[in-house]
Amino acid sequence: MKLELQNLSFSYGTQEILHDLSFSVAEGEFVSLLGPSGCGKSTILKLLTGVLTPSDGSIRADGNEIHGITGHFAYMPQNDLLFQWKTILDNVCLYGEIHGSLARAREEALKNFPAFGLTGYENSYPSALSGGMRQRAAFLRTALCQADILLLDEPFGALDVITRSEMQDWLLAMRARLNRTVLLVTHDMDEAIYLSDRILILNPAPAGIVSEIRIDEKKRDRNWLYEQGELRKTISQKIKGF
Repeated sequence: MKLELQNLSFSYGTQEILHDLSFSVAEGEFVSLLGPSGCGKSTILKLLTGVLTPSDGSIRADGNEIHGITGHFAYMPQNDLLFQWKTILDNVCLYGEIHGSLARAREEALKNFPAFGLTGYENSYPSALSGGMRQRAAFLRTALCQADILLLDEPFGALDVITRSEMQDWLLAMRARLNRTVLLVTHDMDEAIYLSDRILILNPAPAGIVSEIRIDEKKRDRNWLYEQGELRKTISQKIKGF
């Protein structure tokens, strides 16, 4: 599903956060939003989910304008937000439980446990899992929502460096399986380079798109990432406004 934001503006009181912001994400594309803290990246996701309402502009999915909360988006925050009193299976089936399709959700979840590295933990509680496993469980919960567009709000930001790298490798390997349009908010320049088809760099609030960078290399691995010094330098200069 194609996502389009057209001339979007939003303010918190008298503070303008977004002004006349426009960009699109093609069907199946992985796009990252990168920019300084407070520039409005997470606000964009909240506008998409319908938690916030733009003061001007429009949001379109496959050309159709949408308003408020819709079924087009599945949102994954930085913290896993797993319920401590529910088993992992029950946690990942939350959307199915809410929408009255629990049996189907459980069947689909069990089929996906191996791919998400959760086999054997179906009846465990979150306290028994490592940070990375908890994030994979949260990711499976998001993926089981039958939304066309995944919104990822710094999903690995709370993890230690090693676990974060492992989760990035895992997500890169999972991209083809997910087969979704993805919009990622991150502060991590390497994460954006490693995972994205395209990076949109935002300036400080009120946010606008300063630069668009396409990542053409499709055979990504850690060695390739470590070779991207010039690209890293370019992105850093764009963020700093040089």
